[in-house]
Amino acid sequence: WIGMATKYGEAILAVKYREKDKNGMMCGGPMYYITKGLNAPKLGFLFALFTAIAAFGIGNMVQANTVAIAVNSSFGVSTWITGIVISIATGLVIIGGIKSIGRITSIIVPFMIVVYVLGCAAVLIVNFSVLPAAIVLIVKSAFTPHAATGGFAGATVMIALRYGFARGIFSNESGLGSSPIAAAAAITPNPVNQALVSMTQTFIDTVIVCALTGLAIVSTGLWQTSGLTGAALSTQTFNQTLPNNIGHFIVGFGLIFFAYSTVLGWEYYGEKAIEYIFGTKAIIPYRVLWVLAVFFGAIVKLEFVWSFADIANGLMAIPNLIALIGLSGVIANETRKYLTQNANL
Repeated sequence: WIGMATKYGEAILAVKYREKDKNGMMCGGPMYYITKGLNAPKLGFLFALFTAIAAFGIGNMVQANTVAIAVNSSFGVSTWITGIVISIATGLVIIGGIKSIGRITSIIVPFMIVVYVLGCAAVLIVNFSVLPAAIVLIVKSAFTPHAATGGFAGATVMIALRYGFARGIFSNESGLGSSPIAAAAAITPNPVNQALVSMTQTFIDTVIVCALTGLAIVSTGLWQTSGLTGAALSTQTFNQTLPNNIGHFIVGFGLIFFAYSTVLGWEYYGEKAIEYIFGTKAIIPYRVLWVLAVFFGAIVKLEFVWSFADIANGLMAIPNLIALIGLSGVIANETRKYLTQNANL
């Protein structure tokens, strides 16, 4: 819920403080509302700089690495070959800019969400008899003294917090400052309308998809007996319940297409950040570097990729969170204005 509220505030500010570029396209995001709303151009510059850098982590190398490992484990394809294919596919799309990126991702993302949710629903239907017990187990496990003792044991809580926040950002990007860049490009006259749309992404991602995944895994009992974790556990959950080892396709292709769409979306975020700093002359060099980084991310070790991404994300989030706090009054005023204008709805 905090993530949804954060997304809501980011989108309001993005639409309120956006500008038109020389081509008539809307441009916005934290660098704009930090500069115009907080009157802090240096902080806005830092956000844009950190975004251009962070994009190579969370939106590029991590995703390429995920795809390369998934394809290698599922189909035995070399990470080098996967890296080359993703790089070429990325380059062909980003040449077309935001319209091309939006057209591709608007097809990939809804399709894969529907396929994945249907897969989870099928698992839950097959295991319907144990579903109530699975829900009770999840709730009890979250609030038992054993869970609390384990969660707050010394340095463990610091590690848990660090990875919890880091992976939470990877999941829905709330508070990071990336999604407002996309929200600013939306065709809408009202900031609150876009904010309501933006916050649903966090709900779908974190509440619906993650909750269904957790229930599916717990209902099969594999979390106790298989010794598997992550994508391997999700794959086996589908394989155990559905025919023809379909889990390899649901999870494997899901990872591939979600990661690829993330690479495309984050290229736009990074591109707008670099354009804010250096102007349009920097767009082509940035796109070239982006394509090269996709290949590099596919072949390097995972530890390096994640470490780089976590550090870059932190640097990017700090200026945005400062702006959200400083401009919270603006968010509240826009919301009150919207509620007054739409009191009869």
